[in-house]
Amino acid sequence: MTLPNDFQFSQASLQDYEDCHRRFQLRYLRRLAWPAISAEPVIENEQHLQIGSEFHRLVQQYLLGLSVERLSQLAGQGDLKRWWNNFLEYTPALPGFGDTSPAKPLAEISLSAQFKSCRLVAKYDALTLSSDHSEKRATIFDWKTYRKRPGRQWLASRLQTRLYPFLLVQAGSYLNQGNAIQPDQIEMVYWFADYPAQPERFSYRSAQYEQDRAYLSALLQEIAAREEQAFDLTPHVERCRFCVYRSLCQRGVQAGLIEQLEADWVPDIGTEGAVSDFDPDRALDFEQIAEIEF
Repeated sequence: MTLPNDFQFSQASLQDYEDCHRRFQLRYLRRLAWPAISAEPVIENEQHLQIGSEFHRLVQQYLLGLSVERLSQLAGQGDLKRWWNNFLEYTPALPGFGDTSPAKPLAEISLSAQFKSCRLVAKYDALTLSSDHSEKRATIFDWKTYRKRPGRQWLASRLQTRLYPFLLVQAGSYLNQGNAIQPDQIEMVYWFADYPAQPERFSYRSAQYEQDRAYLSALLQEIAAREEQAFDLTPHVERCRFCVYRSLCQRGVQAGLIEQLEADWVPDIGTEGAVSDFDPDRALDFEQIAEIEF
């Protein structure tokens, strides 16, 4: 298969490929828009996506220097107001956000790098570069508005957790006065708007970087070598309830209920054992929105 010349691999497209080869083909290669909903109830899901988008925008404007008073007025009521108040209360505890830090967080920063004849791209909600005991530290932040807080094992399996630190090593030098950012200098933090005191942190290491380099290399080569007719459907039929292409693939017509998705696919904190690789917000296309909107 020959990829389009302008094709760029993001964590969203790579995750779609891992979840279902056919979905990747339909969404990114054929760029097929399909008139179906991801989950019921429709209005509730659309409202959740919209509020999540507004929250990301508020944080971006905050990091760009707009006044807290003005942004707080824009936060309105309900979920958005609660998330915003949680952010204001808990950000001082996040590395690089405290008043004593000389570093100013960078908002909505995009990075891109050529890797194995392909282009990798990522958009970071926030990045900080700060000194920690005379050593430069780089912290990646990602704001999550999940209804439930997923477990660490599930988050560790996400392409985002692998791609974002890897790409910062590959392409982050221009943010660091031309000096390469080393794997051991990087930490990735997921901050959950409804669980503000329970962020999840992943320290990066050189060994993990080499594992991700080999993994991404093999994955990109596999995609490039796959024939047009070989983009097969996922064997996990239950995922199709929350995919807009389910009727096209003859995997059902009715969308699943959001309550079912949350109960089936998002493990509670401390859950042990097998963890699903299905992301409820990705099923609702939130990650695509977060990557391209701002």
